[in-house]
Amino acid sequence: MSLPKLIVILGPTACGKSGLGVALAKKYGGEIVSADSRQVYRGLDLGTGKITPGEMEGVPHHLLDVAAPGEQYSVARFQPMAYEAIDSILDRGNLPFLVGGTGLYVRAVAEGYVFHQAPPDPELRSELEALPTAALRDRLTAAGVELDQDCYHNRPRLVRLIEKTENGEDPHAEAERQPRYDVLTLGVGYPRETVCRRIDHRLLARLEAGMVEEVANLRKNGVSDEFLEGLGLEYRYILHYLTGAIPTEEALIEELGRAIKRFAKRQVSWFKKDRDVHWLDMEGDPVAEAGRLIDAFLGG
Repeated sequence: MSLPKLIVILGPTACGKSGLGVALAKKYGGEIVSADSRQVYRGLDLGTGKITPGEMEGVPHHLLDVAAPGEQYSVARFQPMAYEAIDSILDRGNLPFLVGGTGLYVRAVAEGYVFHQAPPDPELRSELEALPTAALRDRLTAAGVELDQDCYHNRPRLVRLIEKTENGEDPHAEAERQPRYDVLTLGVGYPRETVCRRIDHRLLARLEAGMVEEVANLRKNGVSDEFLEGLGLEYRYILHYLTGAIPTEEALIEELGRAIKRFAKRQVSWFKKDRDVHWLDMEGDPVAEAGRLIDAFLGG
Protein backbone atom coordinates (compact mmCIF):
# COMPACT_ATOMS: atom_id res chain seq x y z
CA MET A 1 0.00 0.00 0.00
CA SER A 2 1.48 3.33 -1.07
CA LEU A 3 2.10 6.07 1.49
CA PRO A 4 0.33 9.44 1.23
CA LYS A 5 2.30 12.24 -0.41
CA LEU A 6 4.00 15.07 1.51
CA ILE A 7 6.01 17.97 0.09
CA VAL A 8 8.79 19.36 2.30
CA ILE A 9 10.33 22.80 1.74
CA LEU A 10 13.44 23.46 3.83
CA GLY A 11 16.50 25.66 3.83
CA PRO A 12 18.36 28.33 5.78
CA THR A 13 16.88 31.54 7.10
CA ALA A 14 16.09 34.47 4.76
CA CYS A 15 15.96 32.30 1.63
CA GLY A 16 12.26 32.46 0.77
CA LYS A 17 10.75 29.24 2.17
CA SER A 18 7.47 30.86 3.22
CA GLY A 19 6.85 32.65 -0.07
CA LEU A 20 7.65 29.58 -2.13
CA GLY A 21 5.41 27.46 0.06
CA VAL A 22 2.48 29.82 -0.47
CA ALA A 23 3.02 29.95 -4.25
CA LEU A 24 3.15 26.17 -4.55
CA ALA A 25 0.27 25.56 -2.16
CA LYS A 26 -1.91 27.91 -4.23
CA LYS A 27 -0.87 26.12 -7.41
CA TYR A 28 -1.63 22.63 -6.09
CA GLY A 29 -4.54 23.29 -3.74
CA GLY A 30 -2.36 22.67 -0.72
CA GLU A 31 -2.11 23.66 2.93
CA ILE A 32 1.03 24.45 4.90
CA VAL A 33 2.29 22.97 8.16
CA SER A 34 5.00 25.13 9.73
CA ALA A 35 8.14 23.37 10.99
CA ASP A 36 9.74 26.15 13.02
CA SER A 37 10.60 25.68 16.70
CA ARG A 38 10.04 29.36 17.55
CA GLN A 39 7.01 30.17 15.41
CA VAL A 40 4.92 27.80 17.53
CA TYR A 41 4.84 30.57 20.17
CA ARG A 42 2.20 33.26 20.25
CA GLY A 43 3.55 36.81 20.19
CA LEU A 44 6.90 35.84 18.65
CA ASP A 45 6.25 37.36 15.25
CA LEU A 46 8.86 39.79 13.93
CA GLY A 47 11.73 38.05 15.70
CA THR A 48 10.88 34.69 14.13
CA GLY A 49 9.95 35.99 10.69
CA LYS A 50 6.48 34.55 11.11
CA ILE A 51 4.37 34.82 7.97
CA THR A 52 1.61 37.43 8.21
CA PRO A 53 -2.06 36.80 7.35
CA GLY A 54 -1.65 38.95 4.24
CA GLU A 55 1.39 37.00 3.10
CA MET A 56 -0.54 33.74 3.46
CA GLU A 57 -2.76 34.81 0.55
CA GLY A 58 -5.60 32.66 1.81
CA VAL A 59 -3.52 29.47 2.12
CA PRO A 60 -4.29 27.69 5.42
CA HIS A 61 -1.30 27.47 7.77
CA HIS A 62 -0.99 25.10 10.71
CA LEU A 63 1.17 24.91 13.89
CA LEU A 64 1.71 28.64 14.20
CA ASP A 65 0.84 30.21 17.58
CA VAL A 66 0.06 26.91 19.30
CA ALA A 67 2.05 27.52 22.52
CA ALA A 68 2.34 30.30 25.06
CA PRO A 69 5.70 32.09 25.49
CA GLY A 70 7.59 30.40 28.30
CA GLU A 71 5.86 27.06 27.74
CA GLN A 72 8.09 24.07 27.13
CA TYR A 73 7.83 22.81 23.57
CA SER A 74 9.91 20.07 21.97
CA VAL A 75 10.17 17.97 18.85
CA ALA A 76 8.43 15.11 20.68
CA ARG A 77 5.42 17.40 21.17
CA PHE A 78 5.62 18.85 17.68
CA GLN A 79 5.66 15.55 15.78
CA PRO A 80 2.19 14.23 16.77
CA MET A 81 0.67 17.68 16.21
CA ALA A 82 2.23 17.78 12.75
CA TYR A 83 0.99 14.27 11.98
CA GLU A 84 -2.53 15.30 13.00
CA ALA A 85 -2.41 18.45 10.84
CA ILE A 86 -1.01 16.60 7.80
CA ASP A 87 -3.52 13.77 8.08
CA SER A 88 -6.38 16.30 8.31
CA ILE A 89 -5.14 18.02 5.16
CA LEU A 90 -5.01 14.69 3.36
CA ASP A 91 -8.52 13.82 4.58
CA ARG A 92 -9.75 17.05 2.98
CA GLY A 93 -8.24 15.94 -0.32
CA ASN A 94 -5.55 18.63 -0.24
CA LEU A 95 -1.78 18.40 -0.63
CA PRO A 96 0.23 18.98 2.56
CA PHE A 97 3.39 21.08 2.53
CA LEU A 98 5.76 20.91 5.51
CA VAL A 99 7.69 24.20 5.43
CA GLY A 100 10.40 25.33 7.83
CA GLY A 101 13.99 25.70 8.84
CA THR A 102 14.14 23.66 12.05
CA GLY A 103 15.93 20.61 10.75
CA LEU A 104 15.10 18.29 13.63
CA TYR A 105 11.38 19.10 13.38
CA VAL A 106 11.41 18.49 9.63
CA ARG A 107 13.23 15.18 9.87
CA ALA A 108 11.15 13.92 12.77
CA VAL A 109 8.03 14.16 10.60
CA ALA A 110 9.42 13.46 7.15
CA GLU A 111 11.44 10.43 8.28
CA GLY A 112 9.06 9.24 11.00
CA TYR A 113 11.34 9.32 14.03
CA VAL A 114 10.22 7.05 16.86
CA PHE A 115 10.69 8.67 20.25
CA HIS A 116 11.26 6.34 23.18
CA GLN A 117 10.37 8.21 26.33
CA ALA A 118 12.70 7.01 29.07
CA PRO A 119 11.42 8.15 32.47
CA PRO A 120 12.88 11.51 33.56
CA ASP A 121 15.00 11.75 36.69
CA PRO A 122 13.36 14.41 38.92
CA GLU A 123 16.40 14.86 41.16
CA LEU A 124 18.80 15.26 38.25
CA ARG A 125 16.34 17.52 36.40
CA SER A 126 16.08 19.81 39.44
CA GLU A 127 19.86 20.09 39.52
CA LEU A 128 20.06 20.80 35.78
CA GLU A 129 17.28 23.41 35.80
CA ALA A 130 19.40 25.52 38.15
CA LEU A 131 22.30 25.64 35.69
CA PRO A 132 22.73 28.29 32.98
CA THR A 133 22.34 27.14 29.39
CA ALA A 134 26.09 27.42 28.71
CA ALA A 135 26.80 25.07 31.62
CA LEU A 136 24.37 22.51 30.19
CA ARG A 137 26.19 22.62 26.86
CA ASP A 138 29.55 22.28 28.61
CA ARG A 139 28.31 19.22 30.51
CA LEU A 140 27.29 17.52 27.27
CA THR A 141 30.47 18.52 25.46
CA ALA A 142 32.54 17.09 28.29
CA ALA A 143 30.64 13.81 27.87
CA GLY A 144 31.49 13.76 24.18
CA VAL A 145 28.03 14.69 22.92
CA GLU A 146 28.02 16.66 19.66
CA LEU A 147 25.33 19.34 19.63
CA ASP A 148 23.43 20.34 16.51
CA GLN A 149 22.03 23.82 15.83
CA ASP A 150 18.47 22.78 16.72
CA CYS A 151 19.27 22.09 20.36
CA TYR A 152 22.15 24.51 21.01
CA HIS A 153 19.92 27.07 22.76
CA ASN A 154 17.03 24.72 23.58
CA ARG A 155 17.16 24.21 27.37
CA PRO A 156 14.53 21.44 27.57
CA ARG A 157 16.34 19.46 24.89
CA LEU A 158 19.74 20.01 26.52
CA VAL A 159 18.35 18.80 29.86
CA ARG A 160 16.81 15.76 28.18
CA LEU A 161 20.09 14.92 26.41
CA ILE A 162 21.93 15.05 29.73
CA GLU A 163 19.31 12.79 31.32
CA LYS A 164 19.68 10.27 28.53
CA THR A 165 23.49 10.45 28.54
CA GLU A 166 23.78 10.02 32.30
CA ASN A 167 21.22 7.22 32.18
CA GLY A 168 23.59 5.26 29.96
CA GLU A 169 21.74 5.87 26.68
CA ASP A 170 23.65 6.74 23.52
CA PRO A 171 22.51 10.16 22.22
CA HIS A 172 24.38 9.46 18.97
CA ALA A 173 22.37 6.32 18.27
CA GLU A 174 20.53 6.36 14.98
CA ALA A 175 16.88 7.19 15.53
CA GLU A 176 14.39 4.44 14.81
CA ARG A 177 12.15 5.38 11.90
CA GLN A 178 8.63 4.48 10.85
CA PRO A 179 7.89 6.68 7.82
CA ARG A 180 4.25 7.68 7.43
CA TYR A 181 4.55 9.62 4.16
CA ASP A 182 6.09 9.45 0.71
CA VAL A 183 8.16 12.63 0.77
CA LEU A 184 9.52 14.99 -1.87
CA THR A 185 12.01 17.39 -0.30
CA LEU A 186 12.73 20.74 -1.95
CA GLY A 187 15.58 22.92 -0.72
CA VAL A 188 15.90 26.69 -1.06
CA GLY A 189 19.12 28.63 -0.87
CA TYR A 190 21.36 31.28 -2.36
CA PRO A 191 25.12 31.79 -2.64
CA ARG A 192 26.64 32.78 0.71
CA GLU A 193 27.13 36.43 -0.27
CA THR A 194 23.49 36.73 -1.33
CA VAL A 195 22.25 35.13 1.87
CA CYS A 196 24.26 37.64 3.91
CA ARG A 197 22.79 40.57 1.97
CA ARG A 198 19.28 39.21 2.43
CA ILE A 199 19.88 38.77 6.16
CA ASP A 200 21.12 42.35 6.50
CA HIS A 201 18.14 43.74 4.56
CA ARG A 202 15.61 41.70 6.51
CA LEU A 203 17.16 42.58 9.87
CA LEU A 204 16.90 46.31 9.21
CA ALA A 205 13.32 45.93 7.98
CA ARG A 206 12.29 44.02 11.10
CA LEU A 207 13.92 46.50 13.42
CA GLU A 208 12.13 49.32 11.64
CA ALA A 209 8.85 47.38 11.96
CA GLY A 210 9.23 47.19 15.75
CA MET A 211 11.20 44.06 16.63
CA VAL A 212 12.80 45.70 19.69
CA GLU A 213 9.37 46.78 20.88
CA GLU A 214 8.11 43.21 20.41
CA VAL A 215 10.73 41.88 22.82
CA ALA A 216 10.12 44.74 25.27
CA ASN A 217 6.40 43.95 25.28
CA LEU A 218 7.04 40.26 25.87
CA ARG A 219 9.07 41.16 28.96
CA LYS A 220 6.42 43.63 30.09
CA ASN A 221 3.80 40.90 29.81
CA GLY A 222 5.73 38.53 32.05
CA VAL A 223 7.86 36.50 29.66
CA SER A 224 11.07 35.69 31.51
CA ASP A 225 14.50 36.84 30.43
CA GLU A 226 15.67 33.23 30.74
CA PHE A 227 13.11 32.12 28.16
CA LEU A 228 14.09 34.92 25.78
CA GLU A 229 17.77 34.09 26.28
CA GLY A 230 17.06 30.46 25.43
CA LEU A 231 15.37 31.41 22.15
CA GLY A 232 18.68 32.72 20.86
CA LEU A 233 19.34 35.05 17.93
CA GLU A 234 16.93 38.01 17.73
CA TYR A 235 15.43 37.52 21.18
CA ARG A 236 18.75 36.98 22.95
CA TYR A 237 20.54 39.92 21.34
CA ILE A 238 17.62 42.33 21.72
CA LEU A 239 17.33 41.26 25.37
CA HIS A 240 21.01 42.13 25.80
CA TYR A 241 20.36 45.49 24.13
CA LEU A 242 17.39 46.23 26.40
CA THR A 243 19.37 45.31 29.51
CA GLY A 244 22.41 47.37 28.47
CA ALA A 245 24.80 44.52 27.70
CA ILE A 246 24.79 45.73 24.09
CA PRO A 247 25.22 49.50 24.36
CA THR A 248 23.90 50.88 21.07
CA GLU A 249 21.53 50.04 18.24
CA GLU A 250 24.50 50.06 15.87
CA ALA A 251 26.24 47.43 17.99
CA LEU A 252 23.00 45.42 18.11
CA ILE A 253 22.71 45.42 14.31
CA GLU A 254 26.34 44.38 13.90
CA GLU A 255 26.37 41.61 16.54
CA LEU A 256 22.94 40.22 15.69
CA GLY A 257 23.66 40.28 11.97
CA ARG A 258 26.83 38.23 12.50
CA ALA A 259 24.97 35.76 14.72
CA ILE A 260 22.19 35.21 12.16
CA LYS A 261 24.75 34.63 9.42
CA ARG A 262 26.55 32.04 11.56
CA PHE A 263 23.20 30.38 12.22
CA ALA A 264 22.37 30.28 8.50
CA LYS A 265 25.73 28.64 7.83
CA ARG A 266 24.99 25.94 10.44
CA GLN A 267 21.58 25.38 8.85
CA VAL A 268 23.19 24.83 5.46
CA SER A 269 25.59 22.29 6.98
CA TRP A 270 22.68 20.46 8.59
CA PHE A 271 20.53 20.31 5.46
CA LYS A 272 23.40 19.36 3.17
CA LYS A 273 23.68 16.08 5.07
CA ASP A 274 20.42 14.99 3.43
CA ARG A 275 21.20 13.62 -0.03
CA ASP A 276 17.53 13.44 -1.01
CA VAL A 277 17.00 17.22 -1.12
CA HIS A 278 16.30 18.72 -4.56
CA TRP A 279 17.99 22.13 -4.31
CA LEU A 280 16.13 24.77 -6.33
CA ASP A 281 17.69 27.62 -8.26
CA MET A 282 16.21 30.52 -6.30
CA GLU A 283 17.76 33.03 -8.70
CA GLY A 284 15.92 31.41 -11.59
CA ASP A 285 12.26 30.34 -11.59
CA PRO A 286 11.93 28.19 -8.46
CA VAL A 287 8.14 27.87 -8.73
CA ALA A 288 8.37 26.39 -12.23
CA GLU A 289 11.31 24.18 -11.27
CA ALA A 290 9.53 22.93 -8.15
CA GLY A 291 6.35 22.42 -10.17
CA ARG A 292 8.09 20.05 -12.55
CA LEU A 293 9.43 18.02 -9.63
CA ILE A 294 6.05 17.94 -7.88
CA ASP A 295 4.24 16.94 -11.07
CA ALA A 296 6.61 14.02 -11.56
CA PHE A 297 6.32 13.08 -7.87
CA LEU A 298 2.53 13.12 -7.84
CA GLY A 299 2.33 11.38 -11.19
CA GLY A 300 4.64 8.67 -10.01
